[in-house]
Amino acid sequence: MEQQKANNDLNTPILEVKGLKKYFPIYSGLFRRQVGEIKSVDGIDFSIPKGKVLGMLGESGSGKSTAARAAIRLIEPTDGSIYFNGESVLGMTKSELKALRKEVQIVFQDPYASLNPRKTIRENIGEALIYHNIVQTKEEQVEHVANILIQIGLSPDCMEAYPHEFSGGQQQRICIGRAISLKPKLIICDEAVSALDVSLQAQILNLLIDLKETLELSYLFISHDLSIIRYISDEVIILYKGKVVEQGETETVFNVPKDLYTQTLLSSIPALYPKKGSLDLLHNSIYLLK
Repeated sequence: MEQQKANNDLNTPILEVKGLKKYFPIYSGLFRRQVGEIKSVDGIDFSIPKGKVLGMLGESGSGKSTAARAAIRLIEPTDGSIYFNGESVLGMTKSELKALRKEVQIVFQDPYASLNPRKTIRENIGEALIYHNIVQTKEEQVEHVANILIQIGLSPDCMEAYPHEFSGGQQQRICIGRAISLKPKLIICDEAVSALDVSLQAQILNLLIDLKETLELSYLFISHDLSIIRYISDEVIILYKGKVVEQGETETVFNVPKDLYTQTLLSSIPALYPKKGSLDLLHNSIYLLK
């Protein structure tokens, strides 16, 4: 019986979304009456298996970030069902939602804007540890933050420095360190490498993959860059105007796209060697850094 329960837990997706909608009202006139709505996300379904990476792909304005934020209730969805580890997210109380915040973390596009410039790296990473009662004293906080900095490839000696003293790549490492500090099960990467140059993108992607294996993480990886999605994702979902146009295993979608929009999107990948396929500069940079 216990073995069957363990198997069921393993087969349960870490995040499952059904019929998710997020509409934003449009107001007009002197009395600000609602005259319409923007259907940013319009009834999408997706799930993330445990230990896997789901890539969410689409052009700007397709609803990728809105879908991710609505799925973890950073913004309230208009309609739909959301399950985290088999439990309904929409039915959670305030205390249950607080506990969920430990399990799900997010890494944003702009690392500098994500960090408090008035606080040191120790405070930026360690503040949540105190809030969630993981540590009780400053000494415990220092020890935890030091271990996290080592995990993300930075020296513990820098923990009393401020965000502006670091490069963009280092700042994003710090944001990733803050995300893993609470030992989450799912991390949402919302354009997490798009603000970095190609060589730094490769380093951050390899860091994320290493952390995924070490900490048994799952990712929802949002990007408009097809090469990045193909490199890091196990499965992919493609959005267009708030709707899912195609989803499936990454290599299947990239090699045999069925939807016309997907075919058009994939045809935009520039080829480094046109006669040898469509490997771009990022793939080659990642290969050289391995």
